[in-house]
Parts: sequence; structure tokens; C-alpha cells
Amino acid sequence: WSRPDELGWAPFGPAAVVRIAAEVDADGAVRTWRHDVWGNGHVTRPGFVRAVGLLAASHREGGEPIGPAGEPPLANGGGAARNAVPGYDFPDQRVVNHLLSVMPLRTSALRALGAFVNVFAIESFMDELAAAAGRDPVEYRLAQLSDPRGRAVVEAVVRRSGWADWTPTESLGHGIAYARYKNTSAYCAVVAEVEATSEVRVRRLTLAVDAGLVVNPDGAENQIEGGAIQATSWALRERVRFDDRSVTSDTWETYPILTFSEVPAVDVELLPDNGNPSLGVGETAQGPTGAAIANAIHDAIGVRVRSMPFTAERIVAAMPD
Repeated sequence: WSRPDELGWAPFGPAAVVRIAAEVDADGAVRTWRHDVWGNGHVTRPGFVRAVGLLAASHREGGEPIGPAGEPPLANGGGAARNAVPGYDFPDQRVVNHLLSVMPLRTSALRALGAFVNVFAIESFMDELAAAAGRDPVEYRLAQLSDPRGRAVVEAVVRRSGWADWTPTESLGHGIAYARYKNTSAYCAVVAEVEATSEVRVRRLTLAVDAGLVVNPDGAENQIEGGAIQATSWALRERVRFDDRSVTSDTWETYPILTFSEVPAVDVELLPDNGNPSLGVGETAQGPTGAAIANAIHDAIGVRVRSMPFTAERIVAAMPD
């Protein structure tokens, strides 16, 4: 079982596109919010589709094609629309999920499902709106976030990361992002510190998480650290390439991942449960980490990259003419 076997025949997390628009008042606060996502339902695991959701098993049963992914309801976490509903106090918001039933490659669930791209889009746009209003990105978020537990993780990560003491330096930047995973699970805020020269390097990630009662703090921290590092690899390196016949990124060279020497320092703070029941940590770190990296890149070099991974080529392409 080789690397080409794995990457050539395994299902992949589906691609997605998000478009966001907002109307703001004179102070830059959001009055109306529109979020459209085009994506696949993400889940073709066994038990989620009509046919057997395993490729070899479907061949053994006569080659019946594996059906399109279903879209779980948001009450169960959602698929393409996971975390598409922003957690802020916008008085008027509309979220539309344009579900795609046909994909060019066989797809299934990748960690966090649609939360990764939806949080990336929401939190990148929140930074853009804050900049347009001439407001600090932390203050801008807190002004439109009334959930006390959400506010607490943002304030905690700002303190722990030393946000207020940051000294602007050429090619160095920091960025913040926030989300509550699935809008029902753990709260997470992330500050990313990056160095953007010939390529982007994430130097440090600080995360504050409120998961309610944490039974095993060491296990929870490991889960959060792993999610943050994997999200960093997605944001900087990972991309499936394919032609009209097959997957072409089927080696370590054509599908690179973050190496040990590139892993950032990761600092996690678990907030006290204050008597709240366990929410589960899950994949709460994924979305805010990717978004915080994007915002840090913009802080470092003034370029807003709206497509991942954040390679040198995509950063150059995003530069204004």
C-alpha cells in the first residue's frame, strides 16, 4: 500500500467556494450579512449514503456507484454549511447553502467539514470590515459579540498572546480569528504570528478554548494542538491536483504537508468551566487557525489572500496591480 495508492484512490475533502457581502452603518458595524456557500455535503462514509460508502466494497457488490453526499441538518452540525451562520450579533443575516451533488472526485469527510472554509471566509471578511472602518480587529469583533463565553475566549487569547504589546516589524504580522465550532460546541479564538518573506512561515499560534467541563485536560490540549497544526498544513501546503482522468498529486513532492521543522510553537489555554457541562473539543481549532493565519499574512504584507493554500504564487497573484 503505497503513497500513490493512498492519494490516488482515497476520498478527498470537497472543494468549496464562499461569497460574503455586508452592509454597515456609519461606524462600520454590520447591519445586513449575506453568506453563500457552494459545496458538497462532505459525508459519504458508510451509513450516510444509500450505497456502501467504501470503494472496494462497492466494487465487490457489482460496482454500484457511491451516491452523492447528504447534507446533515445544522442541528447535527451540518456539512457544507457547518459554521456558515456567523456567531456575531448581526441584526439581519441570510445564509444560503448551494448544495452540489456532483463532484469531479470522490469526496468524503475531512476534519471540520465545511467549518474550515466558512470560518476562514467569515473571519477574513470581519478583518476587512474592521480595516475599512478604521477599527482594531479585536475591538470590532467584541463590539458585535454578546455571547459572554465567546467574548471570554477572545479576551483570553488577546491577553495570552501579548496582542497589545505587538511591535509592527517588516514581514512579520499577527492576526486573530474566532468561532464556536458547529455553533453548538467548543468556543475557540486563535492568534497567529507569521513571517512572510519568500514563503509564509507560521511562528506561533496561541489558542484559547472554552469546552465547558474538561475531563482530561492533557487530552483536550493535544486535540487542540493537533487541530491547529493540521490546519496550518492545510492553509500553507495542501492541495489536491487532478486532470480529467485521475489525481495527479499522489506523491510527497506533489502533495506536500507541513514538516516537523515548520511546525509552529502552539500555546493553548483552556478556560475554566464555571459549572458549564462538557461541550467536547472536537475540531474547534481548525477554522479559526486558518483564518488567523490569513489575517496575519495581511497584517505582515498588506495582501488579502482569499484562496488556500497560501503559497507564494497565490500571494503574488493577490497583490494589487
